[in-house]
Amino acid sequence: MFYDDHNPPHLHAEYTGNKALLDFRGNILHGDLGSRAALRLVREWIDIHVDELVEDWDLARSGAAVKKIAPLD
Repeated sequence: MFYDDHNPPHLHAEYTGNKALLDFRGNILHGDLGSRAALRLVREWIDIHVDELVEDWDLARSGAAVKKIAPLD
């Protein structure tokens, strides 16, 4: 996430050089990860951490430092 990013709330994901923007429901807004498996894992991670993502989005938009969110185990 970037502090001056535009709405809607979203995250940037990258896999083997492919990039995508996804909203907090796992919908691709732009780009493509080039792998269904990678996209499934990103969506699973979003589902687990949606509350933390919203909190970080609000922090980023206010110019504050975002909190680290744990990866999938």
